[in-house]
Amino acid sequence: MPEYDTDAPRGYRGSVLTFLDALKRVLVGRPFRTERLRQAPLRKRLAFPLLSSNALSSVAYAPDEVLLTLAIAGVAAISLSPLVGVAVMAVMLVIIASYRQSVRAYPSGKGDYEIASVNLGPAAGTTVAAALLVDFVLTVAVSVSSAAHYVVASLPGLAGQERLLAGAGVVLLVLLNLRGLGRSRLGNALPTYFFVGALLVMIAVGGIAAAAGTLGRAPSAGFEIVPEEGFEAGLTGFFGALLVLRAFSTGSAALTGIEAPISNVPTLAPPRARNAGRILVMIGAVAAVLTLGTMFLARAAGVHVVEDPAENLRLDGGPIPADYIQNPVLGQLAQSVFGAGSPAFHLIVLATVLVLLMAAHTSFTSFPNLTSHLAVDGFMPRQLRTRGDRLGFSNGIVALGIAALALVLAFGANVASLVQLYVVGVFVSFTLSQLGMLRHWGVALNATADRRVRLRLMRSRVLTLAGFVLTAIVLVIVLVTRFTHGAWLAVLGIGVLYLAMDSIHRHYVAVDRELAIDPDSAATALPSRVHALILVSTLRKPVLRAVAFARASRPSKLDAVIVDIDAQQTARTLEEWDRLQLPVPVTVLASPYREIAAPIVDHIKAIRRESPHDLVVVYIPEYVVGRWWEQLVHNQTALRIKARLHFEPGVVVASVPWRLASSADAVAEPAGGAARVPAPNRRKALE
Repeated sequence: MPEYDTDAPRGYRGSVLTFLDALKRVLVGRPFRTERLRQAPLRKRLAFPLLSSNALSSVAYAPDEVLLTLAIAGVAAISLSPLVGVAVMAVMLVIIASYRQSVRAYPSGKGDYEIASVNLGPAAGTTVAAALLVDFVLTVAVSVSSAAHYVVASLPGLAGQERLLAGAGVVLLVLLNLRGLGRSRLGNALPTYFFVGALLVMIAVGGIAAAAGTLGRAPSAGFEIVPEEGFEAGLTGFFGALLVLRAFSTGSAALTGIEAPISNVPTLAPPRARNAGRILVMIGAVAAVLTLGTMFLARAAGVHVVEDPAENLRLDGGPIPADYIQNPVLGQLAQSVFGAGSPAFHLIVLATVLVLLMAAHTSFTSFPNLTSHLAVDGFMPRQLRTRGDRLGFSNGIVALGIAALALVLAFGANVASLVQLYVVGVFVSFTLSQLGMLRHWGVALNATADRRVRLRLMRSRVLTLAGFVLTAIVLVIVLVTRFTHGAWLAVLGIGVLYLAMDSIHRHYVAVDRELAIDPDSAATALPSRVHALILVSTLRKPVLRAVAFARASRPSKLDAVIVDIDAQQTARTLEEWDRLQLPVPVTVLASPYREIAAPIVDHIKAIRRESPHDLVVVYIPEYVVGRWWEQLVHNQTALRIKARLHFEPGVVVASVPWRLASSADAVAEPAGGAARVPAPNRRKALE
């Protein structure tokens, strides 16, 4: 009876995988059928946590960066942190209000990229895409780096291993996304609800304790902050104002991710655009409560965060303890409210780590989706539009993982340094998107005569104008205050990506123009004659098969070619050729420098010069092997020859396979699902 492998998916049954295939299956798993891609539309109770993790997770590091920046001017400057938080949240609410208008006009799910492309042209759309891609990479790097610091807050013994922890986090996320394990909607929603619930409890309990005067002091509250040179008098003069603006721009990291609902409208349940608008409002409300609650509670608990604790903190005028570890703001607040090492403290840290990893995970969905749209539009390599074995855009996932890992390792998982690169990309996309919507409303107004509709469009235009002015101002502030602190790298990255995408697009356009069928194409499609060449090294069974294949194609002329790099071997081959009386003439090519490919190319060029309209078909015998290492010891010469011949006009390379015995165990079943040949009979079946 024939054997069947019922567990393997169709097309993979009965195959004994090679080493590399086996390794891929261990890391990635067996392929998913395309039908698994279909999922039910997202309802708000699941859409909110899935689309808000990026925006809400910024509570884990945005307050830290505001406090750290203001600490440059000393303890007194930290008192302004809640006001900076209020300003950041005000900007967020204006952008959300404007985005609610945008999502109704462009519900396709392409978000800012489509808005800028349609209304401002391909250059603006490419710029927005480049900015978003940079922002997604930084989201992963910042999120996993911040998560590493929270792990250290809960497990102090890992202090100094933040880079290793963050790098491992990136690798883990890449593997999980390649395996498609992040597709469980409920599993992805729970960390966000857990984080929001835990923080609301902490803020409520801490707020009540602060009002009652029983709130514990933060671990850093007793330390003095040493102002940096030039800020000994606090926030005074021009540089003081510039420092406040820099703190505002750094705190604007809290705005990243709020564009997620308009980029995922097609996944929502109807009415999709309206639900996206409602989710935007929910994200804004929750983010405002968590961010402002955290910043007011940090002020009440006396949280101090500085860039270099050993240099910028003092205890009673002297150095701080050598074993002091500066924990992030939420970690210090959890200690103040619930006590260091308490179960509630560890739950807060766990919730924060999980939501940060979820924020990074959403980028592993958003980045490949955007690159897929760009590939379809011809701005990215077309390989990026194809889904992998597990239904994810594998090439995009790997590209994002490599870029994020490089940033984590280069910056040592230092959140303060990485955040300096952050926000630039998202505010470039915000600003160009708002400018595009201004033009959209203007065109709509000019095409509308109905008074009631015009009033509605004018209100939308005024709101969009406010959003554009505000985002443009924030973008200028970010660039002015943070350019020399690392933002220039983000600008450089956006510029390089833009040039690369523009170059790819121009290449595809040129290739499409070159390959387009014109009236003369049909006349030149067929050659006048076919001149076939069979490459011969030694006379064996594969060469005989190549002779049979070449003769079966009935070319106009057929020759065998031997490159003479060993006179004795060439003589033996010619003798054997004559003994077998093969009906094909043999041409021996001299090779004084023992090259193989060059004499063949020269011979073909000579044929083409004599008959420029002839097609030259080169038959190359090749071995089909079953073990990965066998490929290293076979076919290398054939590969080099094929690589050279592919650049020759009027030349076609025909590979003639000869299956070695080892290949019997690597023959996969056809996609139709035929029965597998039992192992003892495979070799006979091949013969």
